[in-house]
Amino acid sequence: MSIKSDKWIRRMAQEHGMIEPFEPGMVREAGGHRVVSYGTSSYGYDIRCADEFRVFTNINSTIVDPKAFDPQSFVEVSGKGHCVIPPNSFALARTVEYFRIPRKVLTVCLGKSTYARCGIIINVTPFEPEWEGYVTLEFSNTTPLPAKIYANEGCAQVLFFESDEICEISYKDRGGKYQGQVGVTLPKI
Repeated sequence: MSIKSDKWIRRMAQEHGMIEPFEPGMVREAGGHRVVSYGTSSYGYDIRCADEFRVFTNINSTIVDPKAFDPQSFVEVSGKGHCVIPPNSFALARTVEYFRIPRKVLTVCLGKSTYARCGIIINVTPFEPEWEGYVTLEFSNTTPLPAKIYANEGCAQVLFFESDEICEISYKDRGGKYQGQVGVTLPKI
């Protein structure tokens, strides 16, 4: 298994639609303003979160249960270009980019250091072979203060690993529960 370079990422995105929309270079400025960078990096792709957030709230004093998650535990926020996460809380978002992961590829998604240095952690997650969809991202505010995240700017980096052999059973083969997700997707079992 080997990590893939910017050249490989560009080829797979352009020839096979692996990432849409795709930015072939690294963007650091948009609309005349500095942004948290996104696009193709040396050995990865920096993804953006869309302007569609679900912020966790405990107004209903609900127990957080992955087997019976209460959708009323979230407040929807969109159209502001950013999201403020309360202290010691979290928000869900989705990527701007839609992914189609090839059968011989596994990715790992890691938070960007710009956010980590502010106490905002993005959950590490894999994209399995033949998974496709918009990625649901989880932003944890580990600080005792409100924290701001920005829509349409970089938030995490995806690293691509290609195997020497094809897996026997892909995410698609086993009918993965998050296959083809289109919006912010809550936990499923």
